[in-house]
Amino acid sequence: MASNIGIMDSAYFVGRNEILTWINNRLQLNLSRIEEAASGAVQCQMMDMTYPGVVPMHKVNFDAKTEYDMIQNYKILQEVFNKLKIEKPLEVNRLVKGRPLDNLEFLQWLKRYCDSVNGGIMNENYNPVERRCKGGKERYAKGSQKISKSLQANNSGDPVGLSRISGPKQGKTNAGAGGSNHAGEVLALSKEITDLKVSVDLLEKERDFYFGKLRDIEILCQTSGLESIPMSVAIKKILYAADAKESALAKAQEYLHSVKEDEIEAGAGAEAEAETDP
Repeated sequence: MASNIGIMDSAYFVGRNEILTWINNRLQLNLSRIEEAASGAVQCQMMDMTYPGVVPMHKVNFDAKTEYDMIQNYKILQEVFNKLKIEKPLEVNRLVKGRPLDNLEFLQWLKRYCDSVNGGIMNENYNPVERRCKGGKERYAKGSQKISKSLQANNSGDPVGLSRISGPKQGKTNAGAGGSNHAGEVLALSKEITDLKVSVDLLEKERDFYFGKLRDIEILCQTSGLESIPMSVAIKKILYAADAKESALAKAQEYLHSVKEDEIEAGAGAEAEAETDP
């Protein structure tokens, strides 16, 4: 099973539409953008579907909107990875930002991993909606208890009629001030979103550019007559390296060095034989 897969693996060439279709079909969702899965809840349920019962779904928050709530989901996912001994680093700080590229790459890896476990076959006995609802009911039940207790405390501490007399005037004043503040925040956030979209587009173009270069190099190294030469072998060692934590450059250089030494020894042996011949 592929805990770590190389950058040139076919998994990373799966398009976002195929990833979204995979998620929506498996989990009966209706996601239209990759960044909608940035909360980590989808990833948790995919692991729950692949390994039923391993993920504590009652703790997974599908309504996570803040980075804090999203991080809690990724903590659950990390615990599952640890339990299953999956050596896949989670770049949580980048994933919770909702960047399409980071989330796409992680979901590409996740699809490859889940397919390697179940052969790409959907678990027909798994009910994704029911699994989500069970977690949601427990979470909402706890939340409603807290809200009712806080309302009781507020009502018992409020003198009768005081809020009715002073409430409306204060509400209008606060609403006016709050409205202008919110308008400024909306404008600032809209500008930030626009800037982020431009950055994402540039990053995606850059990614596609370098992926294209790597693919050209791979095809060149697989060309008949060139695939067995030492330099092609060394390049493929780097392209197909599965360990993301270690650089494969040192191994490729070591291979080239050993080939060069073998050639020197072979050349020296041939010279020695030539000298001994009458």
